[in-house]
Amino acid sequence: MSSAQHASRLSYVLEQRRILVVEDDETIALAVRNRLAAEGFDVRVAGDGQDALVQYARAEPDLVILDRLLPGLDGLEVCRRMQAARPVPVLMLTALGDETDVLVGLGVGADDYLAKPFSMRELVARSHALLRRVERAVQLAAEDTVIRVGEVEIDTAARRVFVRGAEAQLTRTEFDLLRRLAERPGQVFERGRLLSDVWGFSEAAATRTVDSHVRALRRKLGPDVVRTVHGVGYALVRR
Repeated sequence: MSSAQHASRLSYVLEQRRILVVEDDETIALAVRNRLAAEGFDVRVAGDGQDALVQYARAEPDLVILDRLLPGLDGLEVCRRMQAARPVPVLMLTALGDETDVLVGLGVGADDYLAKPFSMRELVARSHALLRRVERAVQLAAEDTVIRVGEVEIDTAARRVFVRGAEAQLTRTEFDLLRRLAERPGQVFERGRLLSDVWGFSEAAATRTVDSHVRALRRKLGPDVVRTVHGVGYALVRR
C-alpha cells in the first residue's frame, strides 16, 4: 500500500462515525446493523438496557439508535442515564403511536423518534441528519450570538435558552428548531421547510415529527411562544 493510500485509509478510519444500536429484536437489530455498516458506519449492537449502558461507556458512540421498549431498563431510563453521563444524539424507535409517549421520550433527551415499522432508507436519512446537525452546531457555536425574541433569550454559543431569566432545558433538536424559528421572528415556516432545515431531510409523511417537537417546545417555553398557522406551519411570536 502506498503512503497516499495509507493516509487516505487512515483519514477514513478517523472520520468514521460510531453508532450504538439498542434493540432486543434480533432480526431488526441485525437488519439495522447491516444497513448502517453498508453506509460506512462503525456499528455496535446491544440487546438490553444494561448492556447498552456498558457499551455506551466503553465505545463512546456518536449516535444512539434506541428502542423505546426494552427488557429490564426501558428505553426512557437508558436515554436519561446516557444523557446524564455524556450528551449524545439519540434516535428513539417506538412501536407506540401515542403522542404523549413520544413527548416523554423527547423530554428525557431523545432528539428524534421513528415509529415502527420504519423504512431503512428513512432510518439512514435521519441518522445522517442527526450527525450533520451536531457538526453544524459546533460551527454555529463559534458565532457567539445571542438572539432575543420577546421573553426568550437564545445563547447560540453556549446552546442555552432562558425564558424571563430562567433557563429552559431543551434537547438538541428542540434548540435547533427554536433557533431556526428565531432567525426570522414572526415569519411562518412551512412544516416541510422546517423538516428540511432542522432535520436535514424532507419526507411528507414525517411532518408529524415537527408537530411533536413544537408541542415539546411549548411545554418548556410557554404555550404562546410558537404560533400555529393552520394548514401551513409555525412562527415564533414577536412581542
